Amino acid sequence: MSRPPTFTPPPCARAHRLRTARGDFAVLDASPQGAVRGTALLLPGFTGSKEDFIALLEPLADAGYRIVAVDGRGQYETDGTDRQEAYAQDELARDVLAQASALGAGDGGGVHLVGHSLGGQIARAAVLLDASPFRSLTLMSSGPAQVAEAQRAKVKLLADALARMTMAEVWEAMRAFDPPEDATTDGEALRRRWLRHRPAQLITTGRQLAVEPDRVAELAATALPVHVLSGVRDDTWPVPLLDDMARRLDAHRTRIDGAEHSPNTDRPGPTAHALVSFWEGLGTSTPS
Repeated sequence: MSRPPTFTPPPCARAHRLRTARGDFAVLDASPQGAVRGTALLLPGFTGSKEDFIALLEPLADAGYRIVAVDGRGQYETDGTDRQEAYAQDELARDVLAQASALGAGDGGGVHLVGHSLGGQIARAAVLLDASPFRSLTLMSSGPAQVAEAQRAKVKLLADALARMTMAEVWEAMRAFDPPEDATTDGEALRRRWLRHRPAQLITTGRQLAVEPDRVAELAATALPVHVLSGVRDDTWPVPLLDDMARRLDAHRTRIDGAEHSPNTDRPGPTAHALVSFWEGLGTSTPS
């Protein structure tokens, strides 16, 4: 679980609901003070939320980018249903296309799409449905196919627990296994976030992580510029696997020193710098 340093957005950002053709989505929307050089849409990972990107909002906005971090369907402050089919990967990918459209993706240079972990695989699915709204894709700690075997076991354990326990009971069980240093990490805010996730969303997207096929060749065929960004250690997708994926995609590759599976919270400064460097390296385009 990503642990954002705070749930309070910086002054450059406002919380609101992004209205789209597929419903309203809770977002944190950060804008630069001067001219907008581009727009980026940030998708959180499994059990995460838009708050996982809070530490990136100010440095990215200061660099001239409008940054919109979103809660996906059934995540935290975005409404969802109890029907598991509503969270099929294709449905979530179509949500992303609707979000990009609402941000004006058809008005010029396209949206820079960034997905962390599960968010990266949903982002990839959106691009494979329609790459035209996007200027680039950054896969942040998000691998080519299913998660590592140990993570698949954890996902199954969570799904089994959610099938017979309340969200509050599952939370208490999970916290019992936390290392001591995590016990004081904004625990009440994390608990509130957890309780607002839809169990059906967690069960369905967890299953996706456990069975996701390798779609790297399909993504490479889109010719969309891709950035593979990760920490130097990762127990969800081993870093050598991410290195190989970047090679197969002919992608820009960044490893963030001192970061593990969540460079967005582990080392937000270098992570923001890496994102801006990639976007700037793509050349000038009409801001979206």
